[in-house]
Amino acid sequence: MYTLTVDDRELIVTSMITILKQLDPNGTHLGATSAKDALDLAKKSPLDIAFLDVEMPGEMNGLSLGKHLKKRYPKLNIIIITGYKEYAINAFELDASGYLLKPITKETVAHQLLVLRNKPGQSEKSRIRIRCFGTFEAFYNDAPLDFSYSKSKELLACLIDHNGAICSNDILIGCLWPNEPADQHTKARLRKYVKDLKDVFAEVEAENAILHQERVGIGVDTSMFDCDYYRYLQGDPVAVHQFKGEYMSQYDFAEETRSLLQSKHNL
Repeated sequence: MYTLTVDDRELIVTSMITILKQLDPNGTHLGATSAKDALDLAKKSPLDIAFLDVEMPGEMNGLSLGKHLKKRYPKLNIIIITGYKEYAINAFELDASGYLLKPITKETVAHQLLVLRNKPGQSEKSRIRIRCFGTFEAFYNDAPLDFSYSKSKELLACLIDHNGAICSNDILIGCLWPNEPADQHTKARLRKYVKDLKDVFAEVEAENAILHQERVGIGVDTSMFDCDYYRYLQGDPVAVHQFKGEYMSQYDFAEETRSLLQSKHNL
């Protein structure tokens, strides 16, 4: 991703760039100590995120600069940098993604990167967001997906956990009902939850996210999701930093993946 940090104190700019390089080593991270220099940089490079100090001296403070940058990059994520909590309210003037209170830490920057309003490089088809770290949750345009049955949500979690692999009825029944046989009764129950899952995604015009092959099984198109677990597998430094040992904590079937992640982190 492309970031720009603007603060009249060079030490803060340097510190921010160091943190950003640690969190996103493959990104481009620029810095400026004046609004003029920031505008010049913005003309030469695309921007995904701008970290802007509110209290910069001169005719153009951070809020004014943010408005100029927004005209050039309407989807730009603005994150306000301030030493005073009362200034955070000014973030709303820019429809900002968030704010950082000084002193800035790696943890607070990582959190802001995680909750960006506009994900860098995110296409329209990735409006479905999946959270695996902690408890499993699924969102569409940041609102929870509305499942008719809790088992439908659990079915989606099982499919996400299998990372795009087509799962047979026996595998899915083993996830949802580990102590029950894969007989006609449980298969009928499974069909009900598969239908509900497909209906939920059809409702948000994302039916292609569910891959259903008759007599073979069901899976998901991983490219249709913005998922912390998938980004972790791709080496996304923000997702790696986010993992704290919990993965789909409400589901027993996720224990194998959970243990693998924990062992990788020596947790």
